[in-house]
Amino acid sequence: MELSVESLRGSGGFTGAPVKREVTWESGGESYTADVYVRRLSYYTAVTDVYAIAGKGDLGAGRIASCICDAEGKPIFKMSDITGMYEDGTLVMDEDPEGNPVERGALDDALAMALLVVIGEVNELGKPKAKTSSRKKNSGTS
Repeated sequence: MELSVESLRGSGGFTGAPVKREVTWESGGESYTADVYVRRLSYYTAVTDVYAIAGKGDLGAGRIASCICDAEGKPIFKMSDITGMYEDGTLVMDEDPEGNPVERGALDDALAMALLVVIGEVNELGKPKAKTSSRKKNSGTS
């Protein structure tokens, strides 16, 4: 096969459509369940991983932001939604019903871990790859 965009379309060279999964987590004594869409790891994920390793981001937040999406594959989180702060260190603020600023905080740890688990499941992370045996056969002589 000659490498081209056309040849990659039919050979799994792109991440494809997001995969729907159910995620369950507990917070404040309550149990919650939601459907999420997970995009497979991609070039974008690799870039966010490199930034995180270089100290310019958060590996877990980057994974969640690059992989959790809507049914059409559009990201639903920014890294600041997950960490609770912007790159410049200021806190993410929302408004209460009266319009007063309130700190949002970081994504709940149980939800963040549940999202990372479904990302791992969709991408088959942690599963050993099938190996072909490279052991030499014993001829029976020493």
